[in-house]
Amino acid sequence: MSRPLLEIAANSLASALAAQDGGADRIELCENLGEGGCTPSYGTIAVARERLRIPLYVLIRPRAGDFLYDASECEVMLRDIASCVRLGCDGVVIGALAEDGAVDGATCRELVAAAGALGVAFHRAFDVARDQAQALESVIALGCERVLTSGAQSTALEGAGRIAQLVQQADRRIRVMAGAGITGANLGELIVRTGADEFHASAKAARTSRMRHGDVRLSGLDDDWLQTDSERVQALRAALDAG
Repeated sequence: MSRPLLEIAANSLASALAAQDGGADRIELCENLGEGGCTPSYGTIAVARERLRIPLYVLIRPRAGDFLYDASECEVMLRDIASCVRLGCDGVVIGALAEDGAVDGATCRELVAAAGALGVAFHRAFDVARDQAQALESVIALGCERVLTSGAQSTALEGAGRIAQLVQQADRRIRVMAGAGITGANLGELIVRTGADEFHASAKAARTSRMRHGDVRLSGLDDDWLQTDSERVQALRAALDAG
C-alpha cells in the first residue's frame, strides 16, 4: 500500500500556505467553507499557484445550496475551469446532480472535457446522491481520479462502514477519499475502518482580529474568521504516517 495522502481544504491563500507548511500533500482551494465551499477568486487561485509547491486543485462550485445547476451556472463553472487551465492548476473538483438525485452525466462530461489534461475529482455532491453505489459507477465512467465522501453521513467516522464498502466497490478503478470531521485524534481509526488511503480535512482554527474599531456590529461582518492551522495539519500528517 502506498503512503497515505493528506489533502487539505483551504479556504484562503493563508490557509493553503499553512497547509503546505504543515505537511499536506495536496490543496483543494475554495472559499465559504461554512456553506460547503465555493469557487475562490481568480486572484486567490493565481497567487496560490505561484506560491504552492504541492499540487493545487480548485473547487468548482458556483454557489451554496444544492447541486442541480441551470445553464447559466454551468457556463460559470466552465469559465472557472478555463481559468484554472490557463493558470496551470493541477486539477479541479466538480460535481453536479440531476433532479432525480443521480449524477448529472451531461453536465459533468462538459466539465471534465473543459478540464482537458487537468486532473478531475468529484466532490461531496456524491454524499447526497440518491444511490451511492450507482453514483460511484457514474463517477468512474466520467474518468474522475477520485471521489470525496463521508459515506453519506455528517462525518467520515459515522460513515466509515459505507466508505469501506465504496472502497471495495471501487476496486482500484478510482480513489475513494474520506473526508468530513477528520482530526489527528480519529484518523488512525478511520484508516483501519475504511481501508481508504486518501484523507481530506480542513484543519481549521479560529483567528481573532487585532483591528480596533467602533462599537457598531453589522450582520455578516464578524471580526473573527477560520483558517487552516499548520500545527493541526502536522497532527494529521503524524497520524497518517503512524497509521
